[in-house]
Amino acid sequence: MRRLSRSCRIVTTISLADIEAAAARISGHVRHTPVEVSPSLSARAGVSVHLKLEHRQITGAFKLRGATNAVLRLAEKSRPTGVSCASTGNHGRALAHAAKAAGIPAVICMSKLVPQTKVEAIEALGAEARIVGRSQDEAQVEVDRLVAEEGFADIPPFDHADIIAGQGTIGLEIAEDCPDAETVVIPLSGGGLIAGIARAVRARLPGARIVGVSMERGAAMQASLAAGRPVEVEEMPSFADSLGGGIGLKNAYTFEMVRDLVDEVILLTEAEIAGGMRHAYFEEREIIEGGAAVGIGALLAGRLRPKGPTILLLSGRNVDMRQHRAVINGANSLEEIA
Repeated sequence: MRRLSRSCRIVTTISLADIEAAAARISGHVRHTPVEVSPSLSARAGVSVHLKLEHRQITGAFKLRGATNAVLRLAEKSRPTGVSCASTGNHGRALAHAAKAAGIPAVICMSKLVPQTKVEAIEALGAEARIVGRSQDEAQVEVDRLVAEEGFADIPPFDHADIIAGQGTIGLEIAEDCPDAETVVIPLSGGGLIAGIARAVRARLPGARIVGVSMERGAAMQASLAAGRPVEVEEMPSFADSLGGGIGLKNAYTFEMVRDLVDEVILLTEAEIAGGMRHAYFEEREIIEGGAAVGIGALLAGRLRPKGPTILLLSGRNVDMRQHRAVINGANSLEEIA
């Protein structure tokens, strides 16, 4: 567990006004997802625990908000040859959906670590899926080539102003639906999700505590926070595959926003992530991927001790169902499934 000291310099590159504009822009294109109380988690925590059911978003994950905002903003300014990104799956699926709706070709570049189910879902939306290397950094090389040689627009998964503003619309919904929230728990990867939500929540619910949760295996943002600058980490297979990947050595937005706006970062073992997935299934009747289960996993493991009404964001459901079945049957590591 890492507690973050808040800098007196607050990043202002993504404002509440940017997030409010994104909310107006994507209205009608995405769902306002529900918030439901969890009796089982509330009893365990001793405070009211609510689940923000973002995994019920149209493409099965929160990524549709940022991708839709970015594509619509791009269409307002110009019409590119196509759009591309490097993705662990959910952003690529969201970008494929948003591009199809706008009538723009999309090429999604992914590493070999991305589950085949996510590749197939992207292809089903009419986008081309290109598998390149074993990391997002290697996949990004192909994206850069498409931009330089074929005139594509790169819409990255997290370190982009329009992506962050789009994800921040979740924070507006949390503040609207749970105005008494005192702790907001968000999966942490490259930081676009937590940065946007934190900006909105800090503005609307200034007393709320923001907690990020990730996996122990290859947590790039936590390693970067510890180093005081963006650093590279080795990507490793994890139940929380959607939280994998680096934050970029030239990170322009999310590193500083996470550093300045997030109160605490918690890292989980694979067994703790699996425990969160099992609880979601058996107690909440929800099927979610490992990256979405980290908030539940942190609470169950005693690593998260919330004070006051608490929001746990369930960020996505696009899990390989064979893997999910193995976890439900007791698997606590990928090695047990292989």
